[in-house]
Amino acid sequence: MDAWIFLSLGAALAQTVRFMLQKQLRATRLSTGGATFARFVYSAPLVALAAFAYSRGTGQAIPETSLRFWLFALSGGAAQIVATMCVVALFSHRNFAVGTTFKNTEVLMSVGVGFLLLGEWVSNLGLAAIVIGLFGVILLSDPPAATGKGLSRLFNRAAGLGIASGVLFSISAVGYRGAALALGSGDAFQRAVVTLACVTASQLIAQGLWLLWREPGEVMRVLRAWRIAGLVGLTSMAGSLCWFTAFALENVAYVKAVGQVEMAFSLVVGWLVFGERITRREWQGMALLGGSVLLLILAA
Repeated sequence: MDAWIFLSLGAALAQTVRFMLQKQLRATRLSTGGATFARFVYSAPLVALAAFAYSRGTGQAIPETSLRFWLFALSGGAAQIVATMCVVALFSHRNFAVGTTFKNTEVLMSVGVGFLLLGEWVSNLGLAAIVIGLFGVILLSDPPAATGKGLSRLFNRAAGLGIASGVLFSISAVGYRGAALALGSGDAFQRAVVTLACVTASQLIAQGLWLLWREPGEVMRVLRAWRIAGLVGLTSMAGSLCWFTAFALENVAYVKAVGQVEMAFSLVVGWLVFGERITRREWQGMALLGGSVLLLILAA
């Protein structure tokens, strides 16, 4: 299999762990903004060090940036901050599952955003695989026990947060691919890690200033929660390096479609770690996701 597929799977696994840690931070210690800031404050210095070390170790010069690069990188970074805040805010809603379902429509949205911003489209087989995967995600994330009836299951605050995060995550991912492609030199990992270093540094500064203005004291609470927040930063860095490198290699829609296995990873973790039973509906959802990934391998 191509490298981007393994990178997408690794990114999904790291993201599963990160969201679990952020949920714990949001529930016990920090605000939505603080739990979001935790991923940047602890990952930005490590990513910058990784970019420097990789450049020195491989003998590659740091790629020169352009206005096009910064437009893609900064717009992607801003969209990711707001999208992450939407997801963290979802954790406080009983109908979290419905919101998560809408969040995962980002894969389909990435097809449209990628076409509009980069002129990239997917094959008919690839589009079919993405739709099949979306049905699998719906089976996994909207169980019969979800709260609400009729339209109230769909039109509520959680659903709105989910849709918003899906749109913003798709803009973010396409922005990162655009930024990596705008760098004129370096291999795929070099362009990915340099893009990530620039993005995380800008996110650290932007959200840090926002918290100092709007939530005095929250930055110190993030620093005091370093045991869990530090793990958030580490898993964020690992996941982002995988995502960014995959974006540098392949169409965002394909990468994100494979990344939907995050839902299956969450179920397996619940089964192995917490002894939670996997229902027949969830097995069906994982089967659809698996079929979707296999089709994507053939389509890419």
